Amino acid sequence: MAGVLDSVDQKTQLVGQNRLELLLFKLKGNQIFGINVFKVKEVLQCPKLTMMPKRNPVVSGIAHIREGTIPIIDLNHAIGGDPIADITSSFVIITEYNRVILGFLVSSVERIVNLNWSEVQAPPCGTGKDNYLTAVTEFDGKIVEILDVEKVFFQVSSDSEMQVDESEYQVVKEDVVFKVLVADDSSVARKQMQKCIENVGVETVMMKNGKETLDHLKQINEEGKKITEEYIMLISDIEMPEMDGYTLTAELKSDPNMNDLHIVLHTSLSGCFNEAMIKKVGADDFLGKFQPNLLAEIVVKYIEKKTGVTPIQDSV
Repeated sequence: MAGVLDSVDQKTQLVGQNRLELLLFKLKGNQIFGINVFKVKEVLQCPKLTMMPKRNPVVSGIAHIREGTIPIIDLNHAIGGDPIADITSSFVIITEYNRVILGFLVSSVERIVNLNWSEVQAPPCGTGKDNYLTAVTEFDGKIVEILDVEKVFFQVSSDSEMQVDESEYQVVKEDVVFKVLVADDSSVARKQMQKCIENVGVETVMMKNGKETLDHLKQINEEGKKITEEYIMLISDIEMPEMDGYTLTAELKSDPNMNDLHIVLHTSLSGCFNEAMIKKVGADDFLGKFQPNLLAEIVVKYIEKKTGVTPIQDSV
C-alpha cells in the first residue's frame, strides 16, 4: 500500500473525464467503505499511539509519522459505532485535506478501484439527516459507502476554525441582487458556505452535485436568459456523485453560451496537483475548504471587480 499515490501526471489524467479512484476499506463488519485516493497520502499498519488528556473521544491518540505528529481518528467510532478494539492489527489511512494531515483508523484496507462518477449516486432517500454517507456506489456486486469525511472533520475539529467573521465585509447596493450558485454534495459544506456568503449580503442557490448544476444552468440558457445575469459566480466542490466539479467546469468552459461564468473550485482536496488540475479544466480560481473569511473575500472582491460595487467594512 506504500505506492497508493500516483504521480501528478497520472492523477491529472482523470481530470475532466468524470472519473475517480477509490481506496476501499472496512471498519467493523463486512461493509465496504471508500475514500478518494486524491485525499490519501499513505496507508500503513497502525503505529504506536500516544494518548492525550482531554482528547475528543473519537481520537484514538497521536502518532509520530514522517510529517510529524498526527491525530488518529477511529473512523468507526466517529460515525457512531463502537471503537475499533484491536488497534495492533488495524491500519491507518493518512489523509490530507482542508490543509490538515490526519489519520483514520480502519480495520482493513482492501484495494483501489477506478470508477466513473456517473456510477456514484447520492445516498438513498430515508437514510436520515444524521447519516454520514455522502454517496454510494457498487463494485463487484457489493455496495460501497462513501463517507462524508467533511462532516467527520467538522465535528472533530475546533468550532473556532469554522466561524465566519460577520463584521468584515458587507456588499451594499439596494437596487441589485447578487446571487452565487453553489454545488456541493456535503450538507455540512453547503450550510457553511450559505452562511458565509449570505453574511456578506449575497444570495445563494444550492445544488447537490455537478449534474444537477449543469442541468440547472442549461435550463436557464434554454429559456433565453444569460447565465451571468442570473449568477455572479459558481462555487463548486470537486468530489460529487454523478458529475464531479472538474467535469462540470470543463463542460461549462467548453460551451460558448456559458463559458463566461466565473468558476471557483472549492474543495477539501489539497496537494501539488491542484494547480495542474485547475489549469486543465479552465477554472478561474481555487480555494481550500473551511476558510470562510477567505471565501467571503473572494466573493466580495469579484463583485467589486465585475460590477464596481465597493464592499465596505461593517462598523456595526
